[in-house]
Order: sequence, then C-alpha cells, then structure tokens
Amino acid sequence: MTGGHDLIVVGGGAAGMMAAISAARMGADACVVERNQKVGRKLYITGKGRCNVTNHCTPEEALASTPRNSRFLFSAMSRTTPADVERFFTDLGVKLKVERGNRVFPASDKAADIIDALFFELRRLKVPVIQARATGLNIEEGKVTALVTDQGEFPCRALILATGGASYPATGSTGDGYDLARRAGHTIVQPAPSLVPLESSDPCCGQMQGLALKNVVLTVKNRKGKIVYRELGELLFTHFGLSGPLVLSASAHMRSFDKDQYTCVIDLKPALEESALDARLVRELTANANRDMANVMGTLLPRLMIPVVLQRAEIPPDRKAHDLTKGERRRLLETLKGFRIPVSGPRPIAEAIITAGGVKVGEVDPKTMASKKTDGLYFAGELLDVDAYTGGFNLQIAWATGRAAGESAAERLQDGL
Repeated sequence: MTGGHDLIVVGGGAAGMMAAISAARMGADACVVERNQKVGRKLYITGKGRCNVTNHCTPEEALASTPRNSRFLFSAMSRTTPADVERFFTDLGVKLKVERGNRVFPASDKAADIIDALFFELRRLKVPVIQARATGLNIEEGKVTALVTDQGEFPCRALILATGGASYPATGSTGDGYDLARRAGHTIVQPAPSLVPLESSDPCCGQMQGLALKNVVLTVKNRKGKIVYRELGELLFTHFGLSGPLVLSASAHMRSFDKDQYTCVIDLKPALEESALDARLVRELTANANRDMANVMGTLLPRLMIPVVLQRAEIPPDRKAHDLTKGERRRLLETLKGFRIPVSGPRPIAEAIITAGGVKVGEVDPKTMASKKTDGLYFAGELLDVDAYTGGFNLQIAWATGRAAGESAAERLQDGL
C-alpha cells in the first residue's frame, strides 16, 4: 500500500483539475491520479487547439444549451457561473477574449495557456499529480476507502471520479470510469457519441467533399417528420457525410438511430423567402437567357454544388436558361430551400467531441455531486450523464461540477466524516 491522501481526484482533465484546486483551496489534502504523463491532454484539442473555455452568457442560457439533464446542473451552474469561470482564469493570469457566439478563448489562442494555469495552480497548492491508471475501488461498509491502481493502492477518505467519457480515447478518455462507477453500485446510461459528425450513404456528400457552407439553416427531421433541431450556421460536406458546427450541435438531438431515422434538410438561401428567391431566379434566367444552366447557377451556388443541385432538380447542366420550364424552376426552388441529406448514423464514439450517457444523475446529489450509493464518492465532468452543445458549454459543465465536487468533498473532510 502506497502513501495516501485524504482526497483523491481520479482524472487530470478539466473537471478533475478544477475539483482538486477547489478542494485544496479549502485546505484539503488532495492529489490527482492521472494515467497520462501530463494533465489536460483533452484540453489541448478543444476548440481546435485554442480551448473554448466557456461561453460568455448567463447560467440560464448555459442551461438552455444543455439538452440532456440540464435541471440536474442548476445548482452547480448557479454556484459556478460562466462569469465565475472567466474570473477564475483571469485571476490565474490568463487573458481571455470573446468571439462569435459568445465563445470565450484565451487571448493567445493557445490551449496550453489554460492547461499551464491549472497545472501551476495545482503546484502552488502543493497538490501532487501521480501517474497511474485506476483499476478499482476499495469500498468497506458502503464507504470508499482506497483507490486501486496499476502502481499500487492509495488510501483515502474521499474520492472524486473525473475520468471523462469514451470520446478521443487517445487523450485518456477510455471509459474506465464507467466500470469504477458500476463497482460502486451506480447505473451507467449507455454511452453514445455526441457532438459528432454524421454519416450518410448519399453519394452527393462525397461529390462535394471539402465544401463548407456558411449562413445556411439546417433542419433535422425524424422518421415522422417532426423537427428535432433547427439552426443557422455553418456545415461541411465530407467523404462520409456531414460535419461542421451545425451538424455537431444537431447530433446532440439525434439520440435514437437504432429506433428512428433522421433527415437533414438544408435551406441554402435562408435570407430569402420562397417568393423572393423565385423572383431572383426569374431575374437570373432572364439576364442570362442564352447561357447554360451550369453557368447561370454560378451566381447562386458554390462551384462544387452546382451539378448536384441541378441533378436533384432534374435539370440538364447544358439546358439553356430560356428553355427552363416552370416545373423545372419550381423543382430548382424547392431544392435550394430544402436540400435533403438522409443520415444513416453518427461517426464512431472515438471521433465524438463528447460522450452522451454516463453515470445516472438520479443517483448523484445535484448540489454536492456526491454519490447516493457509496459514501465519500463524488463525480464530476463528462463521466456524468450530461452534455451540451458546442460553444464552451461542455467545459462550463466540467468547471461547475468539478468545483461543486471539490468543495463538497473538502467540507466533508473538514467535518471529520
């Protein structure tokens, strides 16, 4: 048996480091157990390497951007608001900036600045980081007493699981925490990819591979035609289907691929009502009466999309504009306002930004993040069955639940429990 600490935090990611810092600031004897050589591996890749720290919004807006179990997060999000997170990092010497969509980034555009700030605060607080892989928990009479690792057993009086989900396993999020939680009596809601690109068998995606569309409206409909998501933004065609910010956010609403079917409908000209767009088409056709339709469409669509749209509308690319029938013009209008892509499923969970599912929140105290099954056990971050849209909201959840768990564990230790 190795030397122990009163509080062990398993996982050196965003939630784990925030939990350890919060507990240590209250005087707790804490340590972090991390399987990687360095902490914050996943933070390095968030926000495309820039680290979208949080969203510059109210707690209510953050919760509204959390489609899964947002009510569970009310207390933690009220305790640690997005503004609190901004102050936290500013106080640690990190200059921040706010960009489109209220996304908050380090002014340097370097995720390393966020990681370094957390690491050096751990060092200042004398919180050791131990490289080891957690393999089990010792639980005696319903109370956690030690963490079992590949480097030995670490006694403790309280333990926080902040091991992340199962996305980006190369960063250390391999789903180990689910097994540890199960051993402590917890139910695991089946993990699934969220904020993930979508696959489609439609060959047009491959034809338009690499094409990014901006300022389009994406509507996702289920098998019954019910709208499950609609938003304006940017998306990307890939060799396997669809990606980009709109698609990643939409995936958070597409939970039942095994039971349902989804269709993505893209409004390529959302700024124009049908009547206005039809009038625009008439003007273009009149002004370019003797030109081929493939050339006429160059004023309306990106080059890669022209042959696909004309094929959808059943219009030969060499058809002269003056020969276009009313029926063909109507089909073209409908295609521009409702370009449909059937979706067959999400990309693998390893490619997801975050993992949906995890520890069932009904078995966790929402104020303290304490287990209702095992005394002295707490949870934080992506391991919990909560997830949100892109835009810094998932990291906000990590900071908020991490702080709640860390401070609650420290209070418990102060009370001698």
